[in-house]
Amino acid sequence: MLYELRIYQVVPGGMQAILDRFRDDTIKIFAKHDMKVTNFWVDADETKDRLYYVLEHKDAASRERNFQAFLEDQEWLDLKEKTEQNGPLHESIEIIYMKEASFFQKV
Repeated sequence: MLYELRIYQVVPGGMQAILDRFRDDTIKIFAKHDMKVTNFWVDADETKDRLYYVLEHKDAASRERNFQAFLEDQEWLDLKEKTEQNGPLHESIEIIYMKEASFFQKV
């Protein structure tokens, strides 16, 4: 498995809007493209305006294929346009790719 940690620097005042978009629509569109979200977090320091989530992919090729299909999905394009009428909901996205350490066993 390939894990993709995505860290969003949310625009000030935009946290609830981006959380709502993920909760109400984006996760469903991800699922349509075989993109599984393992968890979401918000920064414990609310002044940081950061959102974190992890996507699970079969491998790097699947990640590229599925994410490209997501980005081209008309449902996503319409949602993005609708929810960003007053500008983007995030300033930047940092992406970190990870794989499980061989010694660690989930309990």
